[in-house]
Amino acid sequence: MARRIDYFDDPQAPPANSLVPSVNVIVVNDRDEVLMIRRTDNGNWALPGGAIDLGESVPEAAVRETREETGITCEITGISGIYSDPRHIILYTSDGEARQEFSIVLTARQLSGEPTPSSESREVHWVPKAQLPGYRMDRSMRLRIDHFLQAPAAPHIG
Repeated sequence: MARRIDYFDDPQAPPANSLVPSVNVIVVNDRDEVLMIRRTDNGNWALPGGAIDLGESVPEAAVRETREETGITCEITGISGIYSDPRHIILYTSDGEARQEFSIVLTARQLSGEPTPSSESREVHWVPKAQLPGYRMDRSMRLRIDHFLQAPAAPHIG
């Protein structure tokens, strides 16, 4: 089974061999809950998101990835941060790609849909903000969520 392995400041990490612009989306519903997925490739919880395709804008990619992974249609409302730390390497065991982190994290609100798993998400849930610390996730995802919760009006650049 193909896996995704996240390394942060780890001497065992493979050297990066690609840089792919991607998005993550912090979707909040009317109950002030955050949309989370449980990834199929590593079992960790994460925000929906993925690579930006050629010919696609950042907001278009964010809306598409959210809908594909969760069944939720959203509207982009802002930016939470830009993450480009070269010490964060993501290894995809299916093809040996070792990707340097480059993710734009946007905020959004739910327009329609029901949480629905996909080939990339084995579970999809609305999570109360107070419960997010109890969910197992990679360090980089935890940083994105913590930055959003601690300073929602000030985008993180790093």
